[in-house]
Amino acid sequence: QPELGKPMRNCYSLPGPDFTYGMYMHKRDGGVAEAIGHWDSVKAKPHKRVMPRDFVAMGRAAVDEGCTTAREFALYYKYMDIRCKDKGILRYGGKAPPGMTFGRPPRPSTPFFDIMQHRYKELWMEEQRARTKVQHMVKKKVGTNRTTFLRTHPLPAKEESFWHLQRFEKVWAPPNPSPDQSQLFWASTS
Repeated sequence: QPELGKPMRNCYSLPGPDFTYGMYMHKRDGGVAEAIGHWDSVKAKPHKRVMPRDFVAMGRAAVDEGCTTAREFALYYKYMDIRCKDKGILRYGGKAPPGMTFGRPPRPSTPFFDIMQHRYKELWMEEQRARTKVQHMVKKKVGTNRTTFLRTHPLPAKEESFWHLQRFEKVWAPPNPSPDQSQLFWASTS
């Protein structure tokens, strides 16, 4: 019901004083917002993430405890609730663990005297000599395989077989052809 003599309000009421507009930045970077005068004095409530249960770790621990049946496993899961670890600990202003380095570690500095004395060239030459020595040692007599066996034991010479199928045998012409056959032959050629 609107108040008497006032029109009905057609808008939402503003949120309370502990409300933060936009995204709240947990880290202070010493920028404009901090220099102006700590206008973000009202801290946002930290977002508590409920991590899922780590069934692999719980199952491992249950087996170590001696659980064998499904009921024992269910009871173990009920009373020993192990959660997954939050991998995003560095988000939202979390502190980095001690000794953590971001990015790749720098390469060690090169000693100046090693460069002056060509020590790296000598080390490389020794490495190459050791590698060639290993290669010479590896080359040994080849073991017997099919090729070497066939070289030492050649196959026996294949003997000619005088037996052929009847249809592949040569058919010789008769020694004395009949006179009419020879006349036919000469008549066809002329």
